[in-house]
Amino acid sequence: MLYTLFIFQRKPGDEGDGEYIHGHQGLEIAWTILPLILVFIFAFWGSKMLSDLLRPQDNEMVVEVTGRRWSWSFTYPELEGFTTTELVLPIDQPIVLKMTSEDVIHSFWVPEFRVKQDLLPNRFTTLRIEPSLLGDYKVRCAEICGGNHYNMLADVRVVNSAEFDEWVTNNQEKVDYASMSAAERGALWYEQYGCNACHTTDGANSVGPSWLGLFDREHQFEDGTSLTADADYVRESIEDPAAKIVSGFGNIMPPGFADKFAETEAQNGNQFDTVEDIIAFIESLGQ
Repeated sequence: MLYTLFIFQRKPGDEGDGEYIHGHQGLEIAWTILPLILVFIFAFWGSKMLSDLLRPQDNEMVVEVTGRRWSWSFTYPELEGFTTTELVLPIDQPIVLKMTSEDVIHSFWVPEFRVKQDLLPNRFTTLRIEPSLLGDYKVRCAEICGGNHYNMLADVRVVNSAEFDEWVTNNQEKVDYASMSAAERGALWYEQYGCNACHTTDGANSVGPSWLGLFDREHQFEDGTSLTADADYVRESIEDPAAKIVSGFGNIMPPGFADKFAETEAQNGNQFDTVEDIIAFIESLGQ
């Protein structure tokens, strides 16, 4: 370009038209055919890599991934179906992630894995990976999904087979919910159901009001009304999130959120009321 600027600049006193150039057929063919060949090479190379990535393997381990605003959960159906909030994977083990969303579109992305896949509501998508490097990573949501999108993170650990087996054994041990207090179970549900994605316990507001000091405090609502928070108010807010929206916050909690509690309650003989446990946990946080 610099060469052209200097060599073909207008000469002093030259007022004539530039020389008419019809074209150069050889160059035109060359700069069309050569890039086309490169495109075909990269397309073939990329399609082969994609085919390798999508090809099922006989010894795959299935992990079910659920995304919601703004948290992740991971279920291991082949290992007694326990669910965790961290993704732990054995090294050199082919993994198939079966993913879905409970609300809006999310995207599963661990930058070090070099692949990502959207999660869609009411549909399942899959992603196949084979971790090859021990370490701690983070899964991020790569699809803008609302106010706390930036904080939709979960821990990912790639461990050796012995450590993975030990971790599985610890998670397969049945939790004795009956021996726990309601507040202790509530703290467990706070993590397991992703309440921590929107509500803090240290007084700092997130996309939802903090749970610290929530009880026995007057709250103002978007419709101009107010009330002093008690157990009935918290239950209503969980079972009917749109009933009363605290001023300054959006109506973003999905309806029917409490419906997901029924399965865990049934599996444990309906020994507890999850909503009551959460209420007890919030009340235990005090002022």
